Amino acid sequence: MSRIPLGYLPTFIAAARLQNFRLAGESLGLTHSAVSQQIAALEARLGFQVFDRVGRGILLNAAGKALLHGVAPALDAIRESVHAAGIAARTEGRTLRITMIPSFAQRWFMPRLGNWYARHPDIRLDIETSNGIVDLLREGFHAGIRTGNGPWPGLVAEPLHDRPARLIATGAPAAARRLDGQPPAAVAAEALLGDPDLWAGWFGAAGVDTRVTTVAQFNDLSLMLQAAEQGLGLALTDDVLAADALRAGRLMRLFDVAFESAAASSHRLVYPAVLQDWPAIHALRAWLRAEFEASFLALQDAC
Repeated sequence: MSRIPLGYLPTFIAAARLQNFRLAGESLGLTHSAVSQQIAALEARLGFQVFDRVGRGILLNAAGKALLHGVAPALDAIRESVHAAGIAARTEGRTLRITMIPSFAQRWFMPRLGNWYARHPDIRLDIETSNGIVDLLREGFHAGIRTGNGPWPGLVAEPLHDRPARLIATGAPAAARRLDGQPPAAVAAEALLGDPDLWAGWFGAAGVDTRVTTVAQFNDLSLMLQAAEQGLGLALTDDVLAADALRAGRLMRLFDVAFESAAASSHRLVYPAVLQDWPAIHALRAWLRAEFEASFLALQDAC
């Protein structure tokens, strides 16, 4: 078999997915004739047909399906790698574009930003927040900080700590004084903030059987913690996000109950595999791990 003309593969993939030479041509900016000629040339090089001609139409045959299954992911990976390499090359290692959810940025990341610049004054951070999952390659980001276990196809996902994720009940100092010496069941009489299902899980972990209602729910955890700090209710939160408020005394931990939930997932650094050896990624990973370790040590003192 002669060497496959790689330039014909995008045309083959488009035709295979659309099952139509004309539509494939329109998607690639080619004429129907050009697509037909490229497919014929590809089949001649392969020594077998990848499409069955049915009347005036085409139908991907078994050989074509096998070829599509193998080459389409490979070609997509090449495109993504070239795109990611271009992103890294354009920044020349001096700017890191990263994305994270707003609550994490406000409650944990931003208060530590000065530590980053003290350690890496030559690497500027370009930070954007989003409540949705951002396509790093498509949007031009080098990395993201995410929670959970994925999967995130095409990305390396590295845990930033190995501490079990958990939710704790917190409240303003006045609430802590009010509940001092009371059993966990007393929390049920308080104004509760956030997701009632999560509170039900916390009460279950505390061995309390109660019907849960909350006075407000939030799409941003930082807003919920702010409400708790102002004494508007008790908040069930990831202890990492509440770390600084606990240490400063704006919030107090209520009881020793810790509820493990998917809502308090481990934090991970995600980035395209092509950037795995990029020094800026190494620097970000090491700094994040050190800051998380410092946060957990501070939490032990605060709680």
